[in-house]
Amino acid sequence: MTHRRQFLKYLAASPLLANFSAFAQEVEETLGERLTDPGEVINVFEMEALAREKLPPAHFGYLATGVDSDETIRANRAGFSRFQIKPRRLVDVSDVDTSIDLLGIEAGSPIILCPVGSQGAYHAEAELGSARAAAAKGHHMILSTQSSTSVEAVAEARGAPIWHQLYATNRWENTVQMLQRAEAAGCAAVCLTIDLPGGRNTETQARMTRSDTRDCTVCHTGQLKPMFDGLDMRGASLNNPAMTWEVIGRMKEVTDMKVIIKGVEVAFDAAMAVQSGADGIVVSNHGGRATETGRGTIECLPEVVAAVNGRIPIVIDGGFRRGADVFKALALGAAAVGIGRPYCFGLGAFGQAGVERVLDLLNRELLIAMRGSGTVDIESIGPDYVHDLGQRA
Repeated sequence: MTHRRQFLKYLAASPLLANFSAFAQEVEETLGERLTDPGEVINVFEMEALAREKLPPAHFGYLATGVDSDETIRANRAGFSRFQIKPRRLVDVSDVDTSIDLLGIEAGSPIILCPVGSQGAYHAEAELGSARAAAAKGHHMILSTQSSTSVEAVAEARGAPIWHQLYATNRWENTVQMLQRAEAAGCAAVCLTIDLPGGRNTETQARMTRSDTRDCTVCHTGQLKPMFDGLDMRGASLNNPAMTWEVIGRMKEVTDMKVIIKGVEVAFDAAMAVQSGADGIVVSNHGGRATETGRGTIECLPEVVAAVNGRIPIVIDGGFRRGADVFKALALGAAAVGIGRPYCFGLGAFGQAGVERVLDLLNRELLIAMRGSGTVDIESIGPDYVHDLGQRA
């Protein structure tokens, strides 16, 4: 009972839930005694609760935080309620295929492991646990510039080409060296993050850090992340506020990797990305931890899809917690869906086994949504399978 009260107290203050009534069923499913077997976890929300119990407050705070008042992180979840699935019946769904080909990368599921930095803060296996889980379950993976583990080691653990997420820094020579290193490690694409030109205000993280009584110097030794080995980072900024669309062409001059632009939220920027030579787009608001827009990424997707008009693939991340969420994004025109926090909840709770469990849960829910809607493969999930409550029927 004490555990239940503590968890309810957490839920009341959680930035991850828009409101209790909207997600009452999800909340109820997280109640119960602490689980010790990842196979007993029934959904992402339960895995989140377990990760919160196991992780130090400062580390979980870094993972859970949005910016300012966490309005955008809540909007990412609430946005899915705007879209309703329109199922079709009496379709032969005895054989359903969830595989995709994304810019030459084949995967068994449209669910991608998106870049999350500092995974060593969640489990000793860090990004290696995530990569091995992705390999075991056939999922594509994007590695963070801020990873705790080297790109070479993660690429080897995944056993297939990954994408590398890039913070370009404000020194072009550093950008070039990181691009060349990622390409040499076997990365097939660079995923340039463009949504943090001015930093961010992470108040939830600050509050949770205050409650952490540990000696932070044990974890934070002042050492740079592995991707910065050999770079001159003295006085350098992780992000470049002077960066413009010309950076896509400059990057293509120094690498043969595909160039993906991560952080697009509006039609104008989507059109500019295509015009500037981008090979793909990730619709993203950095998991609600960039600008406090108050707008969920699923709500941004339709205008981005219209602007791109099929010319390059679109990936989306932000707030995905259910297979039905994934189905809605695919119906709206996304080629794939990225998750970040969910698999890190699994990593924090159980290591690689927890990541695998999260992927199994989401894939199972996606299969149920596909079969229940009469769709036999990813390509068959189109706009006729979703209704936008923001438009007329």
